[in-house]
Amino acid sequence: MNIEPFAVEEWMNEYEVGARFNIAETCVDSVSLDELFALTGEDKAQFLTDFCAKRLTYGDIVGSDALRSGICKLYKTVQPRQVVPTHGAAGANHHVFCSLISAGDRVVSIMPTYQQLYSIPEAIGAEVAIMHLKQENDYLPDLEELKALVTPETKMICINNPNNPTGALMSETQLQQIVDIARSVDAYILCDEVYRHLTQTDDWCPSIADLYEKGISVSSMSKVFSLAGLRMGWIATRDETARKAFLSHRDYNLISCGMFDDAVASIALAHSDRMLKRNQTIVRENLSILDMWVTSHKHFYYTKPKAGTTALVYYDFDMPSYEFCKEMYHRTGAFVTPGDCFRQPHSVRIGYACDKQTLRDGLAALAAFADTLA
Repeated sequence: MNIEPFAVEEWMNEYEVGARFNIAETCVDSVSLDELFALTGEDKAQFLTDFCAKRLTYGDIVGSDALRSGICKLYKTVQPRQVVPTHGAAGANHHVFCSLISAGDRVVSIMPTYQQLYSIPEAIGAEVAIMHLKQENDYLPDLEELKALVTPETKMICINNPNNPTGALMSETQLQQIVDIARSVDAYILCDEVYRHLTQTDDWCPSIADLYEKGISVSSMSKVFSLAGLRMGWIATRDETARKAFLSHRDYNLISCGMFDDAVASIALAHSDRMLKRNQTIVRENLSILDMWVTSHKHFYYTKPKAGTTALVYYDFDMPSYEFCKEMYHRTGAFVTPGDCFRQPHSVRIGYACDKQTLRDGLAALAAFADTLA
């Protein structure tokens, strides 16, 4: 299968390890196992004793009861049997497309977003129509444009809420309007929800799996729960046809997730209220730091994120974003992501959910580099 190079992942792979100030990272400041047990109050010694006594079989093929029940706490209507564990959200997105989309199917996706949502169906041979999100519309979908793109042949609509890289957040009303469009042609909606619940207010963040009978929610332990090292993700849907397809394809490419990943994820999910409180505090305090920085530097501007961990920040220098980011990286050690990874020229994606000192130092390095260009 021929597929476009995954621009953002190739960039991260090449430069992340040597970064001095990594403000490209999209996960909320990661936790160690020691920190996880301290945050949750669980008995680490007892957990390790119990786990070390287990035989390392394939484990629970469809995921443990504790894992799937914990995931269901993040939704209002999803039941444990409607959750399909995967190898991260990247594995979940790939699995959804390979299970439901065939060559010749019509898929409508958005841009900018995580590249999987248009490059994978395109590689499968689907007809992919792109709806471009515009800054003047706060990066929210234009529903009239969406209606024009969605035809009776449309098999799936792909969205991302909260959005990566812009941090835009669709309301329940806006999501319901998209549901109405999808329902009119009996199309699935795949919503990448890996940043869901990382909001700037305490309002409940709705899921497509709760709002639509053919809604498919994808998420993971990486961003919201600071546990990317587990590589644990999931698909949640109430659609029985889709669920059966996911389970059937799973036998070919996944079988089961790791026993240790399942067990550790179950602990975090059992205490999701504590984990969310920690991480919501981080993104809210850190976005305030980023916002003050952007508003105080005349060469940069953005639409302030409503949720998630990333912001798309534009600059007014006549320099392509790859060149801008590489030169800054080599001069200062500050690491951000070129906007051209998302086909957004003259911009950079900043991940602001790292520890505060790294964020401040990275922004200071970015400002110092910009001063040399002014």
